[in-house]
Amino acid sequence: MKSRETLIRLKKFQVDDKRRKMAQIEAMIAEFERMAADLEREIRLEQDRAGIHDPAHFAYPTYAKAAIGRRENLKCSAEELRSQLEDAKTALAEAFEDLKKVELLDERDQLREREAENTAEQAEIDAVALVRARGGAAV
Repeated sequence: MKSRETLIRLKKFQVDDKRRKMAQIEAMIAEFERMAADLEREIRLEQDRAGIHDPAHFAYPTYAKAAIGRRENLKCSAEELRSQLEDAKTALAEAFEDLKKVELLDERDQLREREAENTAEQAEIDAVALVRARGGAAV
């Protein structure tokens, strides 16, 4: 039984670890999206300041060009993280299923033990009753 309890603790730890990883990925995605939105605002401000909104224009601000590149990199990174998030969700679901299987096995074993204890207890009660019935009839 001790090994089953250890296994349950291990499975719970794995589920918690997968949840933490998912939360970290979600936080990173949110941070990247926030940073990309900040860059978008800065790009618009720089374009308005220069009065040029066409990146192909020869006088387009270099800061805006660099910010566009960083923004696109952040968007690509966020997309990659979204695919990692899907993988993490799948891994969490699998870890949760494993935990439930082990918990069900443990529950089933505990039920069997209780049934065996109840059967043994009932056998003792029956034996005492039989002894009393025989002793009472002879007296």
